[in-house]
Amino acid sequence: METIKLTARTSAAIRMERGGALQVINTHGSQVVDTWAVLQSDPVHGLSMEHTRAIHGRVHVRVGDVLFDDRRQPLLAMTEDTSPGIHDTLIPACSAARYRELGYEGEHDNCSANYGLALTSVGLSVPARTPSPLNLFMNVPVDAEGHFTFAAPVSRPGDSVLLEALEDVVIILSACPQDMAPVNGESQEPQDAEVRVYDPAERANWTKS
Repeated sequence: METIKLTARTSAAIRMERGGALQVINTHGSQVVDTWAVLQSDPVHGLSMEHTRAIHGRVHVRVGDVLFDDRRQPLLAMTEDTSPGIHDTLIPACSAARYRELGYEGEHDNCSANYGLALTSVGLSVPARTPSPLNLFMNVPVDAEGHFTFAAPVSRPGDSVLLEALEDVVIILSACPQDMAPVNGESQEPQDAEVRVYDPAERANWTKS
């Protein structure tokens, strides 16, 4: 097992083989982690929230769900979740433009830039458009009329999600830098998270035990 500290406001790219698993731990309970995955063999194809929503017919992903790529092919599976299960699939990654809308002057850390930095760190090219992420632990309530709001996460310190790789992938994670809305809790203070990476053999032994 490899343990990675995902420092607040930063990102990481992790190569995983099919059958491996990645556990994202919400150390402080309030941190949103934007999550993407691309195929190692053809990184132009990757995790698609649009296709995953359409296949499951709902806006939330649950334990046991397969997460699909842009060709409707299985890419990841959510196999464990100790949190209340509120994760967002609707909202795009924050960007410099988003913070300008919120009134920030100057450069602000953002998940779109983090995505590009993480890809570059493992030698992959950065696409012109940042795909929509799976926003782990992000709470976006939708009312009966279809309106949504940004609320504090309902996850607790130590809650975690386990994602299993169904193909050889690169998973990209960003500890969201949002500090101008309660996305990362009422304090609006981004926090560190922890990531544990299990190779296929470790995952197989874990399943047997």
